[in-house]
Amino acid sequence: MDFISKDIQDYSARHTTVAGKLLEKIDRETNLNVLRPRMLSGHVQGRILSMVSHMIRPKTILEIGTYTGYSALCMAEGLADKGKLFTIDINEELEPIVNRYFQESDYSDQLQYMIGDALDLIPTLNETFDLVFIDADKVNYYNYYQLVIDKMAQGGFIIADNILWSGKVISKPKPNDKDTKALIEFNQKVHEDPRVENVLMAVRDGLMILRVL
Repeated sequence: MDFISKDIQDYSARHTTVAGKLLEKIDRETNLNVLRPRMLSGHVQGRILSMVSHMIRPKTILEIGTYTGYSALCMAEGLADKGKLFTIDINEELEPIVNRYFQESDYSDQLQYMIGDALDLIPTLNETFDLVFIDADKVNYYNYYQLVIDKMAQGGFIIADNILWSGKVISKPKPNDKDTKALIEFNQKVHEDPRVENVLMAVRDGLMILRVL
């Protein structure tokens, strides 16, 4: 993931607005107590998600891949009054931790946390989304995209995480590397999709931002 020098990352973090105390707590406890803490969005990426949310003031947000709730709470900061954020994760073991963080937040009444397979749950959501964040299993990125694209508001945004996949997307993937193959396919397909315009940002592990036309 760290293909940008640590000195540059540290400089960027030092010149990025500090996150709130709850987010700092989630970051600290995730790194101490939860497996694969690198899955956490982290400070700079979290502030980017918050900034995008503040810019568009979404009424409805969908997150695919909750993990410990950090990114959901970052995006919730920009929700419109009475806005709603739906977040889906398949890992029920983290549910008690995430519920505790959500209850501690200022947005507990605006968050709907769903446990299950997003491929099954997304079709049940009768919502129009202003912002979608995809950060789940990489092999299904394009499947998630296909499920949400027709649920997007015109001018809405889809953000996909880990798009550069530690730089692996620019090399020939190994035959059994399904994740890298899936991300290369996703990047190419959405880039060629006339329904959206896109920018690939070399931030952390790569963010693809798509605007629905």
